[in-house]
Amino acid sequence: MQLKSNISFDDTSVAFEAKSNKALRKANLMFSVMNNPFVSRVATGSVKFALKLHLPIKGLIKNTVFEHFCGGENIEDSQHTINELATYRIGTILDYSVEGEENEHSFNNTKEEILKTITKAKESRHIPFCVFKPTGLGSSTLFQKIQEGKELTEKEKAAYDRIRNRVNEVCKYAFESGVPILIDAEDSWIQDPIDELAAEMMEKYNQQRAIVYNTYQMYRVNMLENLRKAFHYAAMNNYYLGAKLVRGAYMEKERERAEEMGYPSPIQPTKDATDNQFNQALAFCIDNKQRVSLVCGSHNEYSNYYLALLMEKHSMNNDDPRVYFAQLYGMSDNISFNLAKAGYNVAKYVPYGPINSVMPYLFRRAEENTSVAGQSSRELSLIRKELKRREN
Repeated sequence: MQLKSNISFDDTSVAFEAKSNKALRKANLMFSVMNNPFVSRVATGSVKFALKLHLPIKGLIKNTVFEHFCGGENIEDSQHTINELATYRIGTILDYSVEGEENEHSFNNTKEEILKTITKAKESRHIPFCVFKPTGLGSSTLFQKIQEGKELTEKEKAAYDRIRNRVNEVCKYAFESGVPILIDAEDSWIQDPIDELAAEMMEKYNQQRAIVYNTYQMYRVNMLENLRKAFHYAAMNNYYLGAKLVRGAYMEKERERAEEMGYPSPIQPTKDATDNQFNQALAFCIDNKQRVSLVCGSHNEYSNYYLALLMEKHSMNNDDPRVYFAQLYGMSDNISFNLAKAGYNVAKYVPYGPINSVMPYLFRRAEENTSVAGQSSRELSLIRKELKRREN
């Protein structure tokens, strides 16, 4: 079956319409480096070493990887990116990508920054969601202790109350502002208490529509079952479920920890198993669209095409507000821009923050593009195809 809108993720003239020849050539160089594991490791190692020695390389970083994958150093800096994406009917999800220290001062600073992104979204038609990482608002060590069922000290109980209050403050402000908020997923060994917090917030704030969204990492075994349980709990308690589906971001770390500690890996044994579970989850969400709002956070072309097919099968409008497609800024523009041109709701995750503080995020992007089979080579082939098209 083909879509009536006949989307093609190979149309590079649409995918890179926003990019100048200079920006495309720069992207070509970056993805060429990422596509070679050895060169990528050397380059990443050199940058880490230079930063450690405080060598003057910030300008180089800012004009290459930072410019390609980030919106700016603060919300105001990111306005240019927000405006540019809006020109092509693509929304922005401002993602404060600073990984702070585990202390109350850092947690409160992060909370205040997230509140600022909500204020920005409230004032803008081009920011359909805000987002936060739970470990930005509270201690991962404390989340882990709770998941392991260990008894908390009075001091730890008070610290956890503060985490719940921060999460509630963010979700309450999002609710009052009419801005949906995405709760990012974390490592499997701290995810359970986060799921409980997310359900608590949804029960409070999702009575009329989905404002709070939890994230489901479909590369984890039994995640489809978790999604179904979350749906049934929402149905029993009469609130709307917000679900963001992703494949997952911590595969190597998850498998290594499971092996070291001698428990079964929580990650699907094969990519096919992950893909199947992801696509089944999309179908489940669309089958239950009366109660579920969905953000499909995927760089997989088939999954995005499949979701568009599901929407057509269910006679849904392309711009049905219950469904959003989302990709990371600087990646998979062939998916984002072609879907947006066909009238679907699309948003880009746009990280921002001071260059030094965003470096861990950028290193992960480089590693992910190098390690995920075909990711950087697909980006590279599309970029080169467009450069060739422009030369002719």
